[in-house]
This record gives sequence, C-alpha cells and structure tokens, in this order.
Amino acid sequence: MRIDILTILPDLLISPFSDSIMKRAQTKGHLELEIHNIRDYSTNKHHKVDDAQYGGGAGMVMSIEPIALLIEKLKSERHYDEIIFMTPDGELLEQETSNSLSLYQNIIILCGHYKGIDERIREKYITKEISIGSYVLSGGELGAAVLVDSIVRLIPGVLNDETSALTDSFQDGLLSPPVYTRPPEYNGMKVPEVLLSGDFGKIEAWRELKAMERTKERRPDLLDGK
Repeated sequence: MRIDILTILPDLLISPFSDSIMKRAQTKGHLELEIHNIRDYSTNKHHKVDDAQYGGGAGMVMSIEPIALLIEKLKSERHYDEIIFMTPDGELLEQETSNSLSLYQNIIILCGHYKGIDERIREKYITKEISIGSYVLSGGELGAAVLVDSIVRLIPGVLNDETSALTDSFQDGLLSPPVYTRPPEYNGMKVPEVLLSGDFGKIEAWRELKAMERTKERRPDLLDGK
C-alpha cells in the first residue's frame, strides 16, 4: 500500500511513523509512505499557503492553489482509490472504515489547518472525509497518524501474529474481553481458573461472555440491533 500525506507540518509526522509497527511495515515493504509539504507547491515567494476568508470572520483559510497543484501532480503519477480529508465534520472513524481502506492500493490524506481548506478543494478532489472524534485539534496531522495506524496494522504481514488484528475490539462489533499473563497469582490477585484449564471450548465461551458483558457496560451503543 502507498499512502501520501499532504501537510504544512511534515516534521510533526516523522515520529509516529518512525518506530514500532509503522516502521516495520515500511521496512518489510508493506507500506510506502510519502509525506508532502504543501508549502513546496505555493507560488507565493514566501511560500504562503493561507489567506483571509471571503465574507470576513476570524481565522485563515488554506488556499486552493498549492493543494490543487500537489494533488494534480500525484494523480498524474498513479490512480488513487481515495483522497481523504481529515476534518471534524467528517464521518466518524470506525473499525469497518479502516478494514475497507486497508484493501486499497493508493490513498491520499490531506491534513487541514487554520480555519479549514478552501471549499472548492473538497468539492473537486476529496472523495472521503473522516473525523477521529467529536473535538477539534490544531490540525489534521494527528488524526492522519491515527487513521494510518488503524489501516496499516490490518495489512497481511504487518503484524507478527496476523490473527491478533482479527480479535481486536470492534472487529466483531464488541469490545475485547479481559486478558492475563504470567504469573497466575500476584499479591492475592488470581487469573480466572478457566484460562488455566486448557479447555479451549470453555475458554472461548468465557471470552465471548466477558466481551459481551464489557460491551454492555462500557459501550452499550455497539449492541443496538444485536
């Protein structure tokens, strides 16, 4: 998979993709990640990428020209399955969305800033708009990092144990059950006996029950229609 991220703050995205699973995905060749500085495509001698909004009001707006020039350049080089804009008024990121996006070959992610981007970019180029929550960040970079992580970990071969992604929270519409590891007892706190029994049928039934109980307690909205 190739992901191109468009931003005015490229340095902000170096750390999230330079360690752990994201680094390993790139090293193994599962992920080709390119971070593009929108300022490089500004025709302004000061590399300005924003201007005051028409009609007045507080806050600057990201200009259409540098973003359009960059997107057009990338589109001339390859086909993109989605051009995504990270925005608070986009659709809320869900596991199902990440699952679908992980099947694509090429994705562009545009990070907004200031008061937003010129609406004409959204109308002409953007095919999908995503929000990571009902709150506002200083820019789309952190949201883009979250989105990429949620997608790339699903690509076959990225995780050491591929089945672990299939048993994550939300994959079956439920939260994950509690998990334990050694030692079996610590300061009087014991691991549930069923997990030590070796009876995998009982263990699976216990996990399904606990997943349902945890979801009902913490995210009952996920059970709507079940």
